[in-house]
Amino acid sequence: MKFIFTCGGTAGHINPALGVAQRLKELLPDCEILFVGAEGHMESELVPREGFPIKTVKITNISRELNFEGLKHNADTVKNVFTAMTQAKKIIREFQPDVVVGTGGYVCYPVLKAAHSMKIPTVVHESNAVPGLTTKMLSGTTDKILVGFEESRQYYRHKERVVVTGTPVRHDFHSAEKQDARVKLGLEPDKPLVVSVWGSLGAAFMNKTMVGFIGKALGDPFFGLIHSTGKSGYQKMFEDMEKAGIKNAKERGMDVREYIYDMPLVMAAADLVICRSGASTLSELTALGRPAILVPSPNVTNNHQEKNARVLEKAGAAVVIPESEITEDKLLGSVSLLLSRPDTLAAMAEQMKKIDMGDATEKIADIVLDLVK
Repeated sequence: MKFIFTCGGTAGHINPALGVAQRLKELLPDCEILFVGAEGHMESELVPREGFPIKTVKITNISRELNFEGLKHNADTVKNVFTAMTQAKKIIREFQPDVVVGTGGYVCYPVLKAAHSMKIPTVVHESNAVPGLTTKMLSGTTDKILVGFEESRQYYRHKERVVVTGTPVRHDFHSAEKQDARVKLGLEPDKPLVVSVWGSLGAAFMNKTMVGFIGKALGDPFFGLIHSTGKSGYQKMFEDMEKAGIKNAKERGMDVREYIYDMPLVMAAADLVICRSGASTLSELTALGRPAILVPSPNVTNNHQEKNARVLEKAGAAVVIPESEITEDKLLGSVSLLLSRPDTLAAMAEQMKKIDMGDATEKIADIVLDLVK
């Protein structure tokens, strides 16, 4: 059997596809898998790291700016859609997949539309409670629409095609153990670890906040930190740290990285995670059972990240702080308070684990295989 996965733009779109692809490889070791992504985006880096081949097509996003530049950009995007569909059809003809699966990103539209026009079964997965533009545009033609939340059904006209699966994660998130992870990372056995991650592309506001957070935490470094700046914020954060007089942070237990490539290992080692509340990130937290301080992104459709976060807060698995209320002192105070209460952290971890929909990857793999049959 042969499968194409199409995804792109952010790790939140890429990692669910990798999770299902890995599961299909476990079930069918001889199957062939190909990824199709967008030119110049991070899928070209992340996918090969997991051992899968990838080809790219030329596609750009939709601008929401109502000005000349925005209109010009969108005109170019329309042209690129037709170019990408032509490229996708060529890739599909050469590879001959049995099913094509999309997990988010603008690249899904031309690839899944091309596959549908060639009579190949298609699946689209939407992690967030509210569907994005690409999923909306594809919902009328894909064979199956897979969603992360029961409440998501209401947004789709063809409800008979909608299946609630949860959001898949890479198998490493279910197999990673805390003590093994800490040993592999060379961490001090009794020093708490905080992991700070704000999306694969980063968040300028939170990186700025973390500069002050790190500066003050180094005054009394009773915990270690691994912070991911995201692709766009790495250089700027180091410049800001230098201006703030923060030196030798890594040697003093505060490790600032561009991207956390070994996320299952790092998150497994953590005592506390501070992060956004995108659906993929929350699925990783629940798979590992890691307590969290969640700072929902305010720049998303229908404020879906805060809605996601409040579900975990209500369950007692996380603390939610709106970005509008975040300061370096408040964040450091919240982290310090939780780390000083191991019983509270343990209870949060237990509640986080209870929320886990651990069979999401399995469900989606079964749906893909049923379409082949």
